[in-house]
This record gives sequence, structure tokens and C-alpha cells, in this order.
Amino acid sequence: MIGAKRTPELTRAHWIADTSEPVLETSIGDALRRAATAFGARTALVDGIEGGGRRWTYDGLLADAERTARALSARFAPGEHVAIFAANSPEWVMAEFGAALAGLTLVTVNPAFLAKEVAYVLGQSRAAGVIVQNLYRSRDLVAVVEEARAELPGLREVIALDGWDAFLAGGDTPHALPAVAPTDIAQIQYTSGTTGFPKGAQLTHRGLANNGRFFARSLHARPEDVWVNPMPMFHTAGCGLVTLGALQTGGVHVLPPAFDPALMLALFEAERGTLMLSVPTMLIRMLDHPDAQTRDLSAWRLSSLGGAPVPPELVRRARDRFGVKVAIGFGQTEASPYLTHTVPDDPHPNWIETVGPPLPQTELKVVDPASGETLGLGQTGEICARAPGVMAGYFDNPGATAQALDAEGWLHTGDLGSMDSHGYCRIEGRLKDMIIRGGENIYPREIEDVLFTHPSVASAAVLGVPDTEWGEQVAAFVQARPGATLDEAALAAFCRAHLAPFKVPRLWRIVDQFPQTASGKIQKFVLRDQFRAQNQENI
Repeated sequence: MIGAKRTPELTRAHWIADTSEPVLETSIGDALRRAATAFGARTALVDGIEGGGRRWTYDGLLADAERTARALSARFAPGEHVAIFAANSPEWVMAEFGAALAGLTLVTVNPAFLAKEVAYVLGQSRAAGVIVQNLYRSRDLVAVVEEARAELPGLREVIALDGWDAFLAGGDTPHALPAVAPTDIAQIQYTSGTTGFPKGAQLTHRGLANNGRFFARSLHARPEDVWVNPMPMFHTAGCGLVTLGALQTGGVHVLPPAFDPALMLALFEAERGTLMLSVPTMLIRMLDHPDAQTRDLSAWRLSSLGGAPVPPELVRRARDRFGVKVAIGFGQTEASPYLTHTVPDDPHPNWIETVGPPLPQTELKVVDPASGETLGLGQTGEICARAPGVMAGYFDNPGATAQALDAEGWLHTGDLGSMDSHGYCRIEGRLKDMIIRGGENIYPREIEDVLFTHPSVASAAVLGVPDTEWGEQVAAFVQARPGATLDEAALAAFCRAHLAPFKVPRLWRIVDQFPQTASGKIQKFVLRDQFRAQNQENI
């Protein structure tokens, strides 16, 4: 079988987990200790600021993480929830590993959140403390926490990062750290907000550690790799896939404070970067940046894309412009996060149109959303998964947990896709985003992929909007590449040349930028709300 160790081809859309790669019964702290033993004096972490920042070896990373753990355990008991409200920094990494070693559950908070959102996350998660960055994009985050604190009677500790050294001094007194089980909850990650109100997914040590390791293996990662990481650490891609993937394969983790295409290109040159995980939008901005013409990017071997649909045209651009190979993954926060991934030089003839086969130890099926019956090969339905990384449930939300996890342990992802005879999956979009126009099912992903091939289109989002005659109508939101102009009639004609007539968007909006989550995903629900507000008389 292409891309797998087994030979029989599938006869229906159900992939039985490949168990040839073992699941390690490990905590995140144990993974860090193993890495320090294996890679001791090798560079583990680099503060990715322009001009060069602080550096840690694997031995040094473990020592500072244990010091952080002792400082935390002086203030919190094992099992308590401690939040971090900060942008990317080495201290974020120390907090992640320190909390793991101290047996605490880390609650990750988007630093762009306002006081009301912070109050919700800290309150819903029952956080006993919060580590907070002092300034983020000119905002005083400590003041944001203090504003929210009136609604948070359980919040007893606020640890500001400008007092980090004084805080760490509490870890200078040697004392034993607690035993941490692989099945303990390592993190509560709140869903990214592309669909509205967030829920707190409880992710285990075992799930996060193994998912990061399986991901790194899918990239053929090795100790010589330098991972330049633009993904926000409060997301599973940043603190899970990259942080724990690089850790367990002995690579260097270069962590810039935020995504900036010029800084990313500079870091790839200065650090001889070889790997990047990003959402497609980030790679597009790097491809389009003028510095891409002048930087030495010859060490860059692979770009892994996920978190949003990956247009095949983008894969071709990366290859033709940078000479960089591309791999594609799929998952969600509730799965720690990845479920599938292609591999470099993937042998599948059409891998560019897929998100690859399931990762090791991952069982996947495509079902009819109405009946729950497993579908045939090539048929589109909801993707369901059972895997080590699947969450334990949403924190303090049994109703939402019951909707996402069924009695047999299947995670119902809410994503529409199909599976071929080799187990490779294609993603059509979210179940809730499927457009039903005059009884015809239309998948936005297909239309978006066509629009991405237009030479003047930088990005596109397609969604359904209410229509009195057809039920729903296809609306396309498109953004031009730098220096290009877009014409709605020309875009419609372009789509008609590549799509069946009923799939061609009838409504067009040219946008300067898209509403996005902090991890770069386009928020279609915001676009839909904006469209409705502007077109109330027609709805």
C-alpha cells in the first residue's frame, strides 16, 4: 500500500490503526528528561529575535524547566490549573515544561483576548493562577487580568513575566517533584474560535507527547533539523507539534515572538532553518515578501502545512519559488492535534490533493452524518477518529463532550472528507459549512482551490449565505496578491471554465484582509455575519 507498511487496499472508508509504531506511555516531563539524556549538549531552544537571542542546550533546558517546576510547585498543588496569557517566548516554553513536571494543568490563553474573554477562560477553567506577559502589542495584559479578576474568586496568583527571575528564585530550594502519570491532563486548550464560543479540550501528557513524536517522524525529522516556529504557543501546533516534535527528535527549536514574514526569512537564513510548520496564509506571505529574493534559504528542506485548507497551487509555488518540499497534515485541537499527514516525497500520485493517511496508532473512518454508517471509498462524509491524542473531553462541559465523543470513543470531528483505497484523505470543509443550493451539495474547498490557481488571487474563502429562492447561495470572498487587481466578472468566468455551473459563486466580495484567528485560520462565521449585516434587506 502506498505510504503505509501494510499491503491490502481498503474496500471501504475505514482505516484500522497501524500499530507498528508504538505508543509511548510517557509524560511530557519524561520526554524532556529522555531528550536531555540523549542530546545533552546539543542546542535545543533559540530565542528567535532578529540579531540573535538566548540559547539553551538540552541539558540547560531541563535544568531551567525543573527550576520553573519547583517555583510553580511552591505555589500550586499537583492537579491545579495554571494559565499562561502571553505571546511566544522562551519563558512560555519553560512554563509549559515546568507545569508538566510539577503535575499542573496548563491553560493556554490567546494574548489578543480582551478582559471579557480572559474572564471566561480563566473562570471556566477554574484557574488558580496565571502567568502573564506585561505588554503585548502596546496592551497592558496585567491590567487586563486585573480588570477580569473581579469575576474570578478562585484566581489567587498573578505572575507577571517582568518578575520572572524573582519568581524562579522560589525554585532554588531543592525538593522532589511529583510523579506525573501519562494519562494526567497536561493542558486545557480552548478551541480556536472559527465557529464562535470556545470550549476547553482536555489533552493528556500521553496524547500530546505521542502526537508530537508521530508528527516529527512523518517529516523524517532528525537531530540536524532546525525548526523555525511561527505558530502561536497557545495553540496545539506551536506547543505540541513543534515543541514536542523537535524535542523528541533532537532538533533545534527557533521561536520568534510572533509571525512576521521578514523576520521568518531572516531566521531561516541566520539559523540555517530546515523545517517550518505553518498555516497556508503564513507561507503565502513569505512567498510574496520581497526579502524572499535576497535571503539565503538553501537549508530549508520542508514546509509542513495544516490548520486550514491547502490549495495545490500553493504547494507548487513553494516548490517552484523556494525549492522547498511540502507536506500536508490535518487535525484539530481535540486530537492534540494531528490525525493524518503526508510524507516528504510522498509516493501517492495525487498526494498534493490530500491530507495524507492516518498517523500511526490512529483509526479513521468516514461516516454518513445522518445515519452514522461507514461510507464507501471516495464518498464524502464526516471524518471520525480514535487515537492516543483524542481529548479526555471538554472541561466541565458534559453536553459538548457527548456531542463530540460517542460511546465507542470516536471523535466526531465535524469535518467533511473522503478516503481512497490507500487510506489517503481529502478534506472538503466543515460539515456546518457545506452549502446546499437548490438541493445540490456544494463543498467550498473545491471552489477555493480553483480560485487559488488564479494568478491575481492571494487568498479566498467560500461560504453559503441565505437565499430566498435557492435556500443558500454561493458567496466568494477574495483577496488580491500585492500589486494585482481583481474583477468580479473575470473571476466568475474563470470559475465557469473549471467548475460545474451550479458551483460558480454568484456573490463576490473583494477584501483587503480576512478576519483570522491568531493561528491564521480564516473565520468564516465572521464573514457570514458581516455579509448578513450588509445585506439585511435581501435576506
